[in-house]
Amino acid sequence: MAERKKITIIVRMGKKLKKEGEKITTSPEECEALRKAFSGPHGVEEKSMLEILGKCNPADLTTFRKNSPYIFLDDEYCFEKWDPFHMKSLQIKFLHFQRAVIQRTMHPWERDALLVRKSLEEKPPLYNLLIELACTRTSDEFLGARKAFQCLYSESVEEFVAVKVQGFQRRLLVALVSTYRYEGMRIDEAAIKLECQKLARAIKTDHRNEIENDDEVLRILTTRSKHHLKTIHKCYKEDYDSNLEEDLDDIQILRDTVNCLCAPPIYFSKILDTSMSICPAEQEMEALTRVIVTRTDVDMKDIAAEFDRKYGAPLIERIEAAALGNYRDFLVALVKRGMAN
Repeated sequence: MAERKKITIIVRMGKKLKKEGEKITTSPEECEALRKAFSGPHGVEEKSMLEILGKCNPADLTTFRKNSPYIFLDDEYCFEKWDPFHMKSLQIKFLHFQRAVIQRTMHPWERDALLVRKSLEEKPPLYNLLIELACTRTSDEFLGARKAFQCLYSESVEEFVAVKVQGFQRRLLVALVSTYRYEGMRIDEAAIKLECQKLARAIKTDHRNEIENDDEVLRILTTRSKHHLKTIHKCYKEDYDSNLEEDLDDIQILRDTVNCLCAPPIYFSKILDTSMSICPAEQEMEALTRVIVTRTDVDMKDIAAEFDRKYGAPLIERIEAAALGNYRDFLVALVKRGMAN
């Protein structure tokens, strides 16, 4: 106990021994700007950090730490230490820009192969990410990702999914990653009407849980062309006065499948909105980078229009409010490019 008091006294005496002439040079406004540079959910404000931290002396830094209690904690030995949660959070934020640049410059096949791996190695697994990859890419694009996966990991996507997933989810996901859909515009009107009725019977039956074991539902969703499925989606709305994905609301894996196949802008706008919420989870924050980077040259104009319609705010404005620094500027540049295409 005496030794502990001795250490405390020494520390306190040391804090009083400031260098002669040392004084506070940063203003309260600059300290607040520095706190904001650390505190956004996405990225950091590098410019403010460079300008302010570059001129800070030890007294300035002490003042900053003391006046930032949600970032720094008072230690029992009378110094201010980083809150471990905020330290880890800041380290992740510094990586946002780096990851966005790497993903943007990657070959799409390699990028998607890495995302396939990530989708099932996360805990809990990200089934929606795997569905997104299998259902929003063209047949040739996802075939390329499957080739890249074999090159990178010496196994096929199909066997990877089959080992990692069980039950109905395995049947659906293996079928989705295995299919090579017809990409043309030819449809069979009679088949559309019949398959629309089959989906309605499976969804509206009193034995709702049986839909997961319905081979016809699985066949329709995993083998039909996207144009065929979009026509079924429209037919369902006209005949039953409700949206197919809304009637599947309690079966998330099927809802995501229908949205990714029939209405990607709706799916992606929802992902973006969640990623820019007040306190997004780490996986949700990563989704902001993924969606902007992977959809810039595909359907960003449609996604931005749907986002504006559904959430009442332009996508670019939401990004500017949620992200900081180089990361923010990079995402905004990609969205502007996508909207100009």
